[in-house]
Amino acid sequence: MLTSVRRGLAVTAVVLASSSLLAACGSDDDEGSGEASVSGCNTGNDIKLQLQWLPQAQFAGYYAAVDQGFFEEEGLTVEIIPSGGDIVPQDALSSGDVDYAIAWVPKVLGSIEQGAELTDIAQIFQRSGTLQVAWADSGIESVADFEGKKIGSWGYGNEWEIFAAMAAEGLDSTTVEIVTQDFNMNAFLQGDIDAAQAMTYNEYAQLLESVDPDTGELYTPDDFNVISYEDTDGAMLQDAIWAETKCLDDEAFADRTVKFLKAVIKGWAYARDNVESAAEITVAAGSSWGPSHELWMANETNKLIWPSTNGIGIIDEAAWGRTVDGALAAVNEQGQNLITAEPPATAYDNTYIQQAIDELGDEVDTTGADFAPIDVTLTEGGN
Repeated sequence: MLTSVRRGLAVTAVVLASSSLLAACGSDDDEGSGEASVSGCNTGNDIKLQLQWLPQAQFAGYYAAVDQGFFEEEGLTVEIIPSGGDIVPQDALSSGDVDYAIAWVPKVLGSIEQGAELTDIAQIFQRSGTLQVAWADSGIESVADFEGKKIGSWGYGNEWEIFAAMAAEGLDSTTVEIVTQDFNMNAFLQGDIDAAQAMTYNEYAQLLESVDPDTGELYTPDDFNVISYEDTDGAMLQDAIWAETKCLDDEAFADRTVKFLKAVIKGWAYARDNVESAAEITVAAGSSWGPSHELWMANETNKLIWPSTNGIGIIDEAAWGRTVDGALAAVNEQGQNLITAEPPATAYDNTYIQQAIDELGDEVDTTGADFAPIDVTLTEGGN
C-alpha cells in the first residue's frame, strides 16, 4: 500500500507537470519559480508533492491533474514524489523538503504531538478504507471476536485503527496477538494469521485475484468475512493533504495553495468521471499493478471520496472528532498511546479548500452527489 511504511525500496521516479527544471523547496530561482519568501516557505510556482506510497490509483487525482494540465492551468509545475516506505511524508514536509504531503490523519496527529507543526488543508478521503479479513468459517465476524486470535497488521502507524476499534469494544490490546504482516496476503492465505489487514482498494483485491487451490477458481467475497473499520468506532480519516502551519500564514503561500487545491479538485473530479482513463494514467505514471487491479483501485478509491456532501476535501468536524477520540483511546500491545492530548486547533483548516471550491463555482462538480461506481471484474493476478 498505501501508507508511509518501510519496505526498504528506494524510489526515484518523479512526475513532472512540464519539462521545466524543478527548483528545490525554499530555493531561489531567477524566473521566480520556487522562490522563498521572508517566511522561509516556497511561494513560487514550482511545487513538490510528497505521496505516502508508490504510484498507483490511490493517488489518481494528483496524477490526473498533471496529465490533464490542471496544474498548468493554474500556472503551476508540480513534481509528484512517490515513497516506497523510504520517505515518511510528514517528516519530509516538516524538514522543508516538500511543499505539500499526503498522509493519514492519525499518523500526523502522532507527529504533531511530537512537535511537528502541520495542518490538514484538504481531507481527500472522507471514509476509512481499512479492512480486517478473515475466512468465512473462522468465527471472526466483528472486532469483538479478535480476542485470542492472531491479527495481522502492517505496523508503521497503520495499526492504530485496530487498537482504536478494540478500545471501543473494551478489548485489552494484550488479549490479541498482533502479527506483523507483509504488504500482501500471503501470510493469511498460508494460515499464519487469523485475520489480515487490507485496504479496500488493494489487498482485498489481491485475495479476489488469487486462485482457491481447492476449486481451481478465483476466490469470491463469499469465502471471507470482511470487517470494515469505517463501520466501527475506531474508524479514522486517512489520505489528507498537509502543509506546514507557518507557511499558511504567508499570504503568497496561501494564495498559491488555493491554486494548487483547485487543480487537485479538478484532478479528482476527472478520476471520478473517467475512471478507466484515471487507471491508465496511473499505470503510465509507473504503477506496477496489472490493469484490472489498477481499475479496481481507481474505482474503490473513488468510493472513499465521493460523494463529498460538503465538497471534496472539506474536513468534517464529526469525522475529525471521531479520529481524535480514536487516537486518544488507542493503546498498542506495548501499552503505548498514539496521542495523549487533543491536537491544537491548527491541526486542520478548511479555509483554503473552501476558497478553492468557491472559486471553481459551477465549473466542477465538487460534491459528486450522483456518483456511482462502476463494476470491475478482477482477473488472476490483476492482469
